[in-house]
Amino acid sequence: MDIALFSPSSLFADEEDVAVDEKASDVQQSFVERRHQFPGMELLIREFSFHQLNANLLWPGTFAFAEWLVQHQSWIEGRRCLELGSGTGALAIFLQKSFNLDITTSDYDDQEIEENIAHNCQTNGITPVLPHIRHSWGDTFPTAEPDWDLIIASDILLYVKQYPNLIKSLSFLLKSYKPKDDKAAPVGNYHSSGMCTGLPAPAFLMSWRRRIGKEDESLFFTGCENAGLQVEHIGSRVYCIKPRK
Repeated sequence: MDIALFSPSSLFADEEDVAVDEKASDVQQSFVERRHQFPGMELLIREFSFHQLNANLLWPGTFAFAEWLVQHQSWIEGRRCLELGSGTGALAIFLQKSFNLDITTSDYDDQEIEENIAHNCQTNGITPVLPHIRHSWGDTFPTAEPDWDLIIASDILLYVKQYPNLIKSLSFLLKSYKPKDDKAAPVGNYHSSGMCTGLPAPAFLMSWRRRIGKEDESLFFTGCENAGLQVEHIGSRVYCIKPRK
């Protein structure tokens, strides 16, 4: 299997401090399978016992986000979706099984992650497996004309030093969006208060449950605003980010 060229600790460091984990190639990967309860179903998910890219476990935000999405089912039905930071693929698997959602998984350019998501798809009855894109934030995106009208992610703000790269990738996906087959993009509805009910297209829905310092958290939202994106808190620590008109 391919070995990633950086470790989680390097994600906090300045670029000149990034170092390759020379012992990574000597580590034999091991796994553990756990049953996880999602709304209305149980999934058997294989998790890495350890993964240097932190893609080994399901975090609490995954389950909270799943519940929120069930409550707002009409917002996501019929959408073409891309998940950033898919990790084990559990949330994408749940959404595909629950709503038959057209969803593509994505995570670091790492073969182990891709293979584990495929394994979890097959274990939970999704064949063929969900399409997957290997993409390290900040790198050139493999698809030149993205046609996902909904991008989702949960608990991806852990690594503060990666915010500029995440915002770069997110800006590309939102600003370069082109509707699939020239279909009209869905639009959100708005109350007189200006709050959105339903989702425009394209839109990025992010659930953030892990606690970090307010200053660090604000760096991401400020960075999005500076990049020409509009950030809206729509409840239950769920945020909608879209291109500013």
